[in-house]
Amino acid sequence: MNRYPLLILTLIILLNCKNQSNLVNDAVHINNDLRAKINQILLNKKATVGISIIGNNGKDTISFHGDSRFPMQSVFKFHIALAVLSEIDKGNLSLNQEIVVSKEDLLPKDFWSPLRDENPNGGSFTIEKLIQYSVSQSDNTACDVLIKLIGTPKTVEEYFKKNTIQDLQITFNEKDMQAKWENMFQNWTTPKAASQTMKIFYENEDNLLSKSSFDFFWKTNKETTTGAKRIKGKLPEGTIVAHKTGWSGTNKETGITAAVNNIGIVFLPNGQHFFISVFVSESKEDFDTNERIIADIAKVSYDYFNGQKSNN
Repeated sequence: MNRYPLLILTLIILLNCKNQSNLVNDAVHINNDLRAKINQILLNKKATVGISIIGNNGKDTISFHGDSRFPMQSVFKFHIALAVLSEIDKGNLSLNQEIVVSKEDLLPKDFWSPLRDENPNGGSFTIEKLIQYSVSQSDNTACDVLIKLIGTPKTVEEYFKKNTIQDLQITFNEKDMQAKWENMFQNWTTPKAASQTMKIFYENEDNLLSKSSFDFFWKTNKETTTGAKRIKGKLPEGTIVAHKTGWSGTNKETGITAAVNNIGIVFLPNGQHFFISVFVSESKEDFDTNERIIADIAKVSYDYFNGQKSNN
């Protein structure tokens, strides 16, 4: 028996094992480097910050308080739009379907609602327009109209739980969520679940969205006008980000801000992208500092992932 083929095979296996070990060690080193930079950003901040980042084609994942529950606030409008689009793809609704929004449907002046401000007597709007108002402009009136169109807040929650996302709860619409401070904590998700939701619906491997719904949804998220100083805040001008924001306001009695949130996909010049979810909660910092925390985390993540070569 010739021993040389066996020896060559053994050497190949050993070399492959070494290469795999080097890749693992490199990934650990890189993740630790990015983690250290994020830790520096969070140092001495009087806030609980939940973070989940998925990049480098899913090979790099980092989280801080990734499995903890954070109030979503308007981030849930991202989820509501997806649940509505699911009904459209089933043929139960259509994007160009007109929905009458009466004056009684308009939320009061203390609710953020460009739709109401532009249409003080209500009007008729396509579902497409309502989704654009709700996601791109974070409109509260449009949000509640969309929920009612497909059922209740629990209808939205059940849609995601049927599609592998378990770590979320959606109990209230915007009107009821803002009725009491404590109500917002009944609409929650985890940073890991938020990033996983984006990943599932962007990669769309299970065809949860038709091509037309996929194109419309992600275009609408790229057109988001809120939160310019959060994920996008310190990124190079022109960076494309598909994202959704949320904000609780500050409790006047305690001085605590329960939620300054931003989840999104950042598209890089090197042709890659990364998913990032940041939830700033229980914060005693001012609003600008809360936004800057998100911007700083997004920037160090951008610098890291933009410097990576594709491993495909």
